[in-house]
Amino acid sequence: MAGFVNKKQNVTISLSPELIQKARILAAQRSTSISGLLAEQIEALIGSEEAYGRSQRAALALLEKGLHLGGIPTASRDELHER
Repeated sequence: MAGFVNKKQNVTISLSPELIQKARILAAQRSTSISGLLAEQIEALIGSEEAYGRSQRAALALLEKGLHLGGIPTASRDELHER
């Protein structure tokens, strides 16, 4: 990932024996280790979250700016809501 030093740190997790066995099989099918499999998935999850955050900020900025839809106001808001 960009901005991260290539230094790694160990993390311990607890999984059921059945899940560990399935993870070993999946990792072997992908020619990696359980650790590599988990690292890949965590990186993908973080990447998705970061992309979502960027998209959300861009959408909110666009809403703040507003959009000109080409219409020309024919009356003021007060005139339209006069009672």
